[in-house]
Amino acid sequence: MSDTSVVNRALIREARPEDDFAIGELLVEAYVTQYAKKLPEVVYTDERKRALRDVASKRAVATVLVAEVDGAVAGTVALFPPGAPGSEAWTPNTADLRHLATAVRYHGTGLARPLLDAVEALARQWGVDAVALHVRRGVRGVAEMYQRRGYVRTPEGDLDLLPQVYLEAFVLRLKP
Repeated sequence: MSDTSVVNRALIREARPEDDFAIGELLVEAYVTQYAKKLPEVVYTDERKRALRDVASKRAVATVLVAEVDGAVAGTVALFPPGAPGSEAWTPNTADLRHLATAVRYHGTGLARPLLDAVEALARQWGVDAVALHVRRGVRGVAEMYQRRGYVRTPEGDLDLLPQVYLEAFVLRLKP
């Protein structure tokens, strides 16, 4: 399947309640599969899987977008507005980008690109100064993807949740 084929067929839209199950399963599958390849020491607990599957709670405080391909949820991303419960943004007037994932069958097709385009456009509509996000330390490919888009490594926003996880912070400035 070519990159342009999937990307051209993708419809990016806001998630609906009937999407919650598909989004939750997609997140668990994508995170467990991808992190197992990149960081075999990472273990996803049942508690973490439950949190990933709790899409309804996320939709209550954030805008959750999906990429729909051929009528099915194929990718997702969430954007938390400044000050929203659950936001991990560390500076004022900054949106928090969370839970970008694509279905395993679409990994490597470029499907993350239109999701990021849409969520960054939404942040600009909100008038925020920046978009913040965190990447698990050691997942270089993901960090590099964001850096190619203009996100800058910002150590003051790091989240040290060791022994479970260390999250490295990145910011995309939307305003000078």
